[in-house]
This record gives sequence, C-alpha cells and structure tokens, in this order.
Amino acid sequence: MPHIFRVLAVFLVVAGAVFWPRSYNEAIPSLSDRVEPWKLTASEALGMIQADEMSVREYAESLLERIKAHDEDIKAWAYLDDKRVLQEARRLDEIPKKNRGPLHGLPIAVKEVIYTKDMPTQFNSPLYEGHFPETDAASVRILRHAGALIFGKTTTTEFAAIHVGPKTRNPHDFLRTPGGSSSGSGAAVADFQVPIALGTQTGGSLIRPASFNGIYGFKPTWNSVSPEGQKIYALMYDTLGWYGRGVDDLILLTDVFDLQDDKDEEHAFKGIEGAHFAICKTSVWSMAGPGTQDALARAADHLRSHGAEVEEIGLPEEFDNAPEWYRIGFHTEGRTSFLPEYRVGKDQMGKS
Repeated sequence: MPHIFRVLAVFLVVAGAVFWPRSYNEAIPSLSDRVEPWKLTASEALGMIQADEMSVREYAESLLERIKAHDEDIKAWAYLDDKRVLQEARRLDEIPKKNRGPLHGLPIAVKEVIYTKDMPTQFNSPLYEGHFPETDAASVRILRHAGALIFGKTTTTEFAAIHVGPKTRNPHDFLRTPGGSSSGSGAAVADFQVPIALGTQTGGSLIRPASFNGIYGFKPTWNSVSPEGQKIYALMYDTLGWYGRGVDDLILLTDVFDLQDDKDEEHAFKGIEGAHFAICKTSVWSMAGPGTQDALARAADHLRSHGAEVEEIGLPEEFDNAPEWYRIGFHTEGRTSFLPEYRVGKDQMGKS
C-alpha cells in the first residue's frame, strides 16, 4: 500500500466516526453476504470478475437494478443508458482473458464535466444541451484502455462552478445535500449504485461530497492526472480525483494512473515511532467545525500513543491573507474560463 494511503487510513480510523454516519456503517455488507453483487466494493467485485466468479454483465445488471430502485429518490445520474451499459458489458465479457486490462469490467461513473465521446457532456447547462464531445477526456481514455466499464454520467452543479446544484439528494437523509460540485458521483457511490466515480475539484468539490456522503474520496496532487478533456474552472487549481468505499478501491485507480509517492514504499513508511508530525492551525482554524477540530486532536493523540512526536506550529502573519489570495486567483481564472459562454449566453448562466 502506498505511503499516502497508509497515512490516510490512520486518519480515517481516528476520524471516521466524525464524518461516517452510523447508518452507513450499518449498511456495509459482509463479504460472506453475496446475495446482491451491488453490495461489493470495487476491489471485491474486480476480484470476482477476474476469478470468473461473476460476469461483467451480471454485475452491471445488479447495479442497474439498484439504480432503478433508488434513482427517483437519489437522482445521481445526468445520463444513464441501460441498453448501452449492458451492450458494453457483453462486449467486455467476450474479451479473452489474456487481453483483459487491470480494471476489466469495473463500472466507473463519470462526472458530467468530463468528456465522453459516446455520452452527452452537458455541464448541467442549457447552453450545452445535447452536447456530445468528439473525444474522451484523457482520464476516460486511460480507464477504457484499462478495461473499465464507463457506466454513465453523474450530476454536477452548473459547470462545477456555482453552489446552486442539481436535484441530487444525500442517500443518508433526503433533506440534506450530498455536497457539490461532484454531487452525483458522491451520492452514487454512497448509495451502492456504482463502486467508483470520477469527480473534479477546484476548491472543495471532491472532499466535500466525500465527507457529506460518508465515503472515501481522493484528490491527487494537482496535475498528476491529466485534466485534458474536462471543463476547466481554474487551471491553476482544477484537479481530477475519485470516490470509492474503501482505501483499496482508491488504490485501483492510482495504480492505473501511475501515481507515485516521492519515496519508494520500502523506505517511506516503517512505523511512526520517533517520527515528527506537525499540526498547523492557520488563520482560518476558527472556521473549522468541532468535528474537524476534534478529529485532528484525536489523530494527534493516536500518533503520540504510537511513539510519534506531534507539535503545533503557526504561520507568520503574512500568511493571514492567503485565503484572499486564493479567492483572487480562483475568480480571475473563472472569469477567463467562462468568458466564451458569457458572451453568447449570459442570460442562460446561473439559472439552475
């Protein structure tokens, strides 16, 4: 397991109770309960497909039944064609084993700001109604080459840019938001409608739905996965990432996208006794909720209990303006990115 995910796992063990609702924990099926394939994690399902214990079509059919039963309540999908999904599943089942990729048959949902040549990409905007890109995004091309089943397109706030979003609901409480802008991807994974989904983030659009829906989300280092073929809000910030229901599921895609730690696994993590950690409470620390503050305090205590040294550090007052610097860059790039749409259809923007 790469070093970054070991650290992530430690934090989730400590902080999981804060953002992982009890009802979600109760919904997690045991491995021995295989009545319905939709209950499987991505890693479990992939293992069964590779072992010929389940066909791609069988898995796809189970997920489609799950979606059919829940879509009216959750509304996670911007585009989903059952016939196309099953046709693609049959095609994947017919591929000889020796020619199969590492993600063979694994269903993956794609946020509707990421290009797909065989499905509409409409950005939740009337300006792009019925828009079919002529090519896949780089990320989608890589996943298809690895054998993934691109399942459908998930809902997003308009252009992944504004707070007024789609009608998607949080699977744990229909009166609450699933978060945005990757609303549908977070909700679909949390509701067991798909095991993995792609999202994007400019200022919180990956980590927010992960937290709100009680699932695992991963935002890689900026530009470590090509953003080619996705609608850009702010090139300096936009990052492609993904959701799963376990750390092992996240690793499946880090391997395919060839993400690497700065240090090799053998030397990067050999225990934390004597290691030095710092908690940096910035000028916006007071804005953190009690759950976040408590989670970090518990994480620090957990590290200390295993022999690590943890200290709190501060930043010089010059850094107090960092949030404002961020907003200036964020909005300046946004104005530039959406200028073409504004010129031809400003009256149709921001109305969703």
